[in-house]
Amino acid sequence: MSQGMAETGNSGGNIGPLEWFAQPSGPEGGLGLRFSCTMCGNCCSGPSGYVLVNDAECAALAKRLGISTEEFMARYTHMMELGRSLNERSGPYGLDCVFLDREKIPGKAVCGVYEDRPRQCRSWPFWPSLVRNERTWASARNTCPGIDKGTLHSVVQVRIMRDSCEI
Repeated sequence: MSQGMAETGNSGGNIGPLEWFAQPSGPEGGLGLRFSCTMCGNCCSGPSGYVLVNDAECAALAKRLGISTEEFMARYTHMMELGRSLNERSGPYGLDCVFLDREKIPGKAVCGVYEDRPRQCRSWPFWPSLVRNERTWASARNTCPGIDKGTLHSVVQVRIMRDSCEI
């Protein structure tokens, strides 16, 4: 059995793993995980990274900006081995996502396309690599002040977001 997992039965009689955050001994008594964005920008900035976008996300972002999908892709994305990614730009905190706005609200980092942000951004910090176990979650907490604070996301919500991307 994997570290951080327990087995539990379900109504169908199948035995399956119960994630560490769903266990009664979990951080919220098995009810899920807490997270509220503090608008620090740490998840959108730092060393070189990637925000993968699919065709539908590019189309939605292009529409938001009032440009064609082709123009959006040419101006705001580039191809990587993993797929198409949003561009980055140098800033005082490293490389910022091209849509990160540090001027709109003084002292805060705001997503300029929040309502249409890609799935990868919507699912932060519930990525598979971060909710794998308590250690990876605690490590993410070191850079994200919103982890373990604010809104309680149910086990089901965490699973849905975790399963929506492959990071």
